[in-house]
Amino acid sequence: MNVVLIEPEIPPNTGNIARVCAATHTVLHLIEPLGFLLDDKQLKRAGMDYWNHLQWHRWPNWGAFNLACPPNAKFWFIESNGPILYSEPAFGKDDYLVFGRETAGIPKSILEENRSRWLRIPMFNSNARSLNLSNCVSLVLFEALRQNGFRGEV
Repeated sequence: MNVVLIEPEIPPNTGNIARVCAATHTVLHLIEPLGFLLDDKQLKRAGMDYWNHLQWHRWPNWGAFNLACPPNAKFWFIESNGPILYSEPAFGKDDYLVFGRETAGIPKSILEENRSRWLRIPMFNSNARSLNLSNCVSLVLFEALRQNGFRGEV
């Protein structure tokens, strides 16, 4: 499984996501520009000592990342207002779960090009703007892992 963060901005969110990815043997992809330095104290604190157990890659932009992916890679874009609930698709073990910046989300051009793979997490309170990015990653990642039988659990 792969988690992709497009231009993450908040170090503790990325640190928490790195920790979840390390614990689940999920590859983390960070798409620049990042809203922090990789030696940020909050990033390291949230990720604890898990960075040494994590397979991760840093990409200069979406285009470079996209070109480096296998031609048959399956991307799922998780963003509000998506036409499909995150629990509906059948996730594969090598799929890419893509999440956007905390303040702006995934660029609309990417979403519109991939409408058939645009997923949403349901929200029930119209006064709540959004969910925390690290919570969203955990929620969708564990659904994908569940669908794949939690392979590799220790």
